[in-house]
Amino acid sequence: MSTMMALRAHVRGGPEQLVYEQAPEPATGPGEALVAVHAAAITFAELTWDLAWTTRDGADRTPVIPSHEMSGVIAGLGDGVTNLAVGDEVIGLIDFDRDGAAAEYAAVPAATLVGKPPSLSHEQAATLPLAALTAWQALADYAALEPGERVLVLGGAGGVGLFAVQLAAILGGRVTATGRAADADLVRDLGAEYFISFDAADTAETPGGLDVVIDTVGGAALASSYALLREGGRLVTLSAPPDPERAAKLRIHAMFFVVAQDPDGLTNLAQMTDAGQLRPVLSQAFPLAEGRRAFQSGSHPHPPGKTILVVRE
Repeated sequence: MSTMMALRAHVRGGPEQLVYEQAPEPATGPGEALVAVHAAAITFAELTWDLAWTTRDGADRTPVIPSHEMSGVIAGLGDGVTNLAVGDEVIGLIDFDRDGAAAEYAAVPAATLVGKPPSLSHEQAATLPLAALTAWQALADYAALEPGERVLVLGGAGGVGLFAVQLAAILGGRVTATGRAADADLVRDLGAEYFISFDAADTAETPGGLDVVIDTVGGAALASSYALLREGGRLVTLSAPPDPERAAKLRIHAMFFVVAQDPDGLTNLAQMTDAGQLRPVLSQAFPLAEGRRAFQSGSHPHPPGKTILVVRE
């Protein structure tokens, strides 16, 4: 059996369970492609999700490989795959109940892969499949943002938040974002008209009467966001399900979702990025061998954007 190096967890838990070790190279089934991973992006909350550790029917599937958004090169094809060729550069979102891309190789359904934007490095391209697609689905599919509407992005300097700021502006929204004062210039440069610092003594008051709130933060930020919306406004939260009773009392539409596979949407985002309309922002990059440290870095402040695992140079 062929082997590879991978970041794996044998016991459910946090980053302390991750081990860089030799693992079996995945086999490709019908309709699947084997991807030589060049870069994988980290979603820090992933290790708290049930699907990171189980099958969809709840069965334990440890040891598991994390990091489900990746950029790489096709290294092999399973039976029935006709839309790809060995050597193609691709990006993709791996379903959460499968092993992820924190490994030298990943086997994924070929239909979920799309072409990597030629102008981007693999590290930049790996930010798109989960973070950008989540932001797009939040704004376009769930919030149905219209030109001229006022939208607040909570956590505007995070991995999803930076894409949400840009995409809201591209869709014609008037964007306000929250974040650390040190990130204000970047977030404004990406399309926010207003920026509210949560760590500055002279911070401006958060506006009310908003049409849309996109919550990437949760906790107290989410709790305080209901009252900021106008009657009929839309709250889309990515952190935890909203309080339906509170939403009903305020006559707002509140919804929670988890990003879904959407190859057409991902292709559109890749094209927007290649055209210079959408800008990936890299926070930190770690070699795969330091994957545990990369996941642990989410527990303290770090630069804005997505944290990346570099699998191949």
